[in-house]
Amino acid sequence: MAAPIDTVADDDALYVLTAVLLTPAQFPSVLGDDYPAACTALALEPYAEGYGLVLGQDGSGARWTVVVDDVSLVAVAIAAWDCGMDHDLSPDDRSVVCALPGWPLPVAVAAPGVAAPHDPLPDPEAEGTEPEPLTPPDTESWGPAQRRMGADEIAHQWTAWREQIDDEAAFADPPRADSPVDETTPEPDPGTEPVPELDPHSETLEPHPELEVEGEVDIETEAEGDQADDAVRSPVIDSLPGVHPGVRRALAQAHDYIDAPPPPGRVRSSFATGEARMLRADGPGWSLVARTDDIAFILLDEEPGEVLPVGRGSALPGLLKALDALAVRPA
Repeated sequence: MAAPIDTVADDDALYVLTAVLLTPAQFPSVLGDDYPAACTALALEPYAEGYGLVLGQDGSGARWTVVVDDVSLVAVAIAAWDCGMDHDLSPDDRSVVCALPGWPLPVAVAAPGVAAPHDPLPDPEAEGTEPEPLTPPDTESWGPAQRRMGADEIAHQWTAWREQIDDEAAFADPPRADSPVDETTPEPDPGTEPVPELDPHSETLEPHPELEVEGEVDIETEAEGDQADDAVRSPVIDSLPGVHPGVRRALAQAHDYIDAPPPPGRVRSSFATGEARMLRADGPGWSLVARTDDIAFILLDEEPGEVLPVGRGSALPGLLKALDALAVRPA
């Protein structure tokens, strides 16, 4: 995969190591909650067509991220690599938008025959106007980037995480309530076992090995005549012990997206098995991952490494259906 292309400054060859897409439907979550935020992190205009990010090393071993506007070329290369096939990714110079120092994501491989990956040396002629090198998120801390990465990992390993939840005992069905979402911290339920935990220090996020969850929350709605259970209505969550206020806040804000669609990429839908879709949604301090035919998991900035399941109940199907309807999808 490490094929040289002449796209880096000073006509130095770039040894391509990997590539990712930066489009409204698919972008590195570490860069932001939505597509415009991800583009802003790289000082790019959020064009609807998107970009491809080519990560590699130059002849001195320096890390570079080359931004190209030929999205199809990058998408074909990624698809080939995912299938275990060799594919030479060589963007034309005319498709290069810019070359940014550093990598925004960790890359586990290096180009053969060159120095170990390192940040490029500053250009003395730039007189301090060059951008700071891009760096992957710190794995020793927990914050928005790590929270979004955790949600992505759950989406990629959905089966392993879903198997930790016992449908026979996991979900409590709270009574219908008219109480607004509040920010009070509920008393812990002494009969509730820990939910899955994400290790922010680990490169690979694994399910909790001895997970037993009880008393999880199903979201409910106010009755509105003969309206069907899966109709889109505002979820109201009772302040029961064990229901985290951050979960109530995240669900309320996710429902607000239905009436006021968020920026592109804030809600994304991708393929899942059967007729279901995998949903990813983000908001201020929270991330949601769900299958449209199943439950949801929520991660919060204020709960490092914690994964909070939300039972299907009667209201979640309608919420997920509505979110999927407004979500952007890969072409």
